[in-house]
Amino acid sequence: MELGFHIPIFDIDGGTTAIAAELARVGAAAEASGATWLSFMDHYFQIEPTGLPAESNMLEGYTTLGYLAAHTSSIELGLLVTGVTYRHPGLLAKIVTTLDVLSGGRAALGIGAAWFEREHRGLGVPFPPIAERFERLEEALRICLQMWDPANNGPFDGKHYQLAETLCSPQPIGRPEILIGGVGERKTLRLVAQYADACNLFGTSPEEVAHKLDVLRRHCDDVGRDYGDIRKTIMANNPRPNPDNRDEFVRHMAEYAALGIDAVLVIPTTGSPAAWIDAMAPTVPQLAELG
Repeated sequence: MELGFHIPIFDIDGGTTAIAAELARVGAAAEASGATWLSFMDHYFQIEPTGLPAESNMLEGYTTLGYLAAHTSSIELGLLVTGVTYRHPGLLAKIVTTLDVLSGGRAALGIGAAWFEREHRGLGVPFPPIAERFERLEEALRICLQMWDPANNGPFDGKHYQLAETLCSPQPIGRPEILIGGVGERKTLRLVAQYADACNLFGTSPEEVAHKLDVLRRHCDDVGRDYGDIRKTIMANNPRPNPDNRDEFVRHMAEYAALGIDAVLVIPTTGSPAAWIDAMAPTVPQLAELG
């Protein structure tokens, strides 16, 4: 099992002027630890699940990833996850392509249907009903795959998006991994089976994750997809790991490894995330031993 780090908090010790240097240290610490993934959120206001108010610091995700691309050399970089409503899919494909080229082929496209209505209303971004957001998500996935097909620069004519050309030059160095986040059984996991290279589930309990994986397996059967080709990841939050409970965390992850979970993502929640990552680094070889 691999370890990844997800950074949702930008209230950094030392204030706004300390953010850039601390994020550079985060990149260095994550790579030195042996982790394989580094991600940020795709939000413009802070979200309630962090326990912080909306007015807390938040940076735009792809700009932040571009900065980290220049301060890292090996770790995979992505957002967990891009809200489909925030960027036209053709432009999103170009943004992720740019990140991939400038990072040497390390970009991932984490994507989902978006959910934070306050943020949309606050910034004037249209927030369609959930059924339409999922329709847009499926079209966005199709558009990105077409943009990343060098043999197909033709049009895309969908219900919500129409592109006269799907030209994307240069092409990504390596086609970015597509990760769909969420646990919805009827729509989200079907889209994973049909389009994604990876999924991210909430690590609520081994029993719940086992159930979601069974649902995903059935969707794979329905669309003729090899279930084993999909990389399965979870966000660890029950219990939420920290340097004081590292051994308990690793023991708990053994149950998920037995289910076939490939990677677990953990969240620093302090104002000094680089030091937190350093303190969690000993779990990387321990998790690797789980398989």
